[in-house]
Amino acid sequence: MNPTTESAAPVGRPPTAPGARREPRIHRAWIVAAVTFVTIIGGAAFNALPGLLIDPLHTEFGWSRGEIGLAVSIDMALYGLTAPFAAALMDRFGIRRVVVVALGAVASGALASVWMTASWQLMIYWGLLVGLGTGSMAMAFSATVTNRWFVARRGLVTGILTAAGASGQLVFLPLCAWIVDRHGWRPASVTVALAALVVVPFVWLLMRDHPADVGLAPYGGEYADRPAPTRGAAGRAVRVLLDAARGGPFWLLAGSFAICGASTNGLIRTHFVPSAVHDHHMPITAAASLLAVIGVFDIIGTIFSGWLTDRFDARRLLAAYYSLRGISLLFLPFLMESTVQPPMVLFIVFYGLDWVATVPPTLALCRQQYGEDSPIVFGWVLASHQVGAALVAFLGGVARDVLGSYDVVWYAAGALCAMAALMALMLRRVPARPEAVLAK
Repeated sequence: MNPTTESAAPVGRPPTAPGARREPRIHRAWIVAAVTFVTIIGGAAFNALPGLLIDPLHTEFGWSRGEIGLAVSIDMALYGLTAPFAAALMDRFGIRRVVVVALGAVASGALASVWMTASWQLMIYWGLLVGLGTGSMAMAFSATVTNRWFVARRGLVTGILTAAGASGQLVFLPLCAWIVDRHGWRPASVTVALAALVVVPFVWLLMRDHPADVGLAPYGGEYADRPAPTRGAAGRAVRVLLDAARGGPFWLLAGSFAICGASTNGLIRTHFVPSAVHDHHMPITAAASLLAVIGVFDIIGTIFSGWLTDRFDARRLLAAYYSLRGISLLFLPFLMESTVQPPMVLFIVFYGLDWVATVPPTLALCRQQYGEDSPIVFGWVLASHQVGAALVAFLGGVARDVLGSYDVVWYAAGALCAMAALMALMLRRVPARPEAVLAK
């Protein structure tokens, strides 16, 4: 192939290299992305449960909301802390093996909870097993797939894969709410376990670890042989953390993303339904449906955010997202009613658009700052996201037990979002790496 032909190769179809075969009409990267999307949906099914089960578990076992919130916080913390090690393990053992084991852990924890009788069992099943499983399929999983299989359209693909979690919420929240309302919490837990197991065959049959495994170049890039497996996965994850933590950008990214987790998973996903149902007497199916609507608009907002991230300054995007989220939380206490009113619908739509729109620009900033180590660095940034979520999941329950209201929690979260916006603006701009220019 002469140089003229090579330079004319279209995006996503780089010239054939030694060891590579001609690409199919639909690049295999899109099939891998589709499997990743479905996997995240299956693994995210459990995320629909905690907010629905706080009141049923409190009623059946007499456990305080603080105790139940602690189990949820363990799950969220492990979800985040597992992510950087999972990214390193995927380098060592392959994406497919790690994800299959993770799906099995989620299914085991959800199924075992059906027979629990003590709160410490809730910590083990919901906290430990499900936390480790979902953490291995966290956003670091999406980052690894995106970095390996895509050079072009990375922002868009990141947005699509991030939206998968919202899609799981959209699918499972109304279903689980209906099951809890009609049949109790145990059948809902079994449903989540089955959802995780159903995904396993798709992962094993269709997922591939690297484009070179099927003789292809990444989408929009040049062919490269698969690198040798990286040994010492845990050690590498820690070394990357220590290197990144020496600079201010890591702490700004981690701090702002911790607030992101506090104001989404920790606050709204965990405490919105108990607040609406128990404090304001809204039917559980109506409250769960509102969260599902967040999932609908989250898909739109996150994909659009990925598109914007390919074109605009990620720092300014983050500042705008956090500012608008904080303002909306300040109005939430005034919108709570026993019935769904138009102002609440407006809040839900807006919050959905902003829910995890923060992920594509945060991942882009990690990629700009840390290059090939960015999936692991992002895993640690995600860990901070989940630590923030875990703290608010626990403290929000304690605040409700002590104060008898969630109002203070909503206001505090709004103030934190203002801090996150300032953190985003404090990040220094880094010149784009060559492959990032190509991807645009």
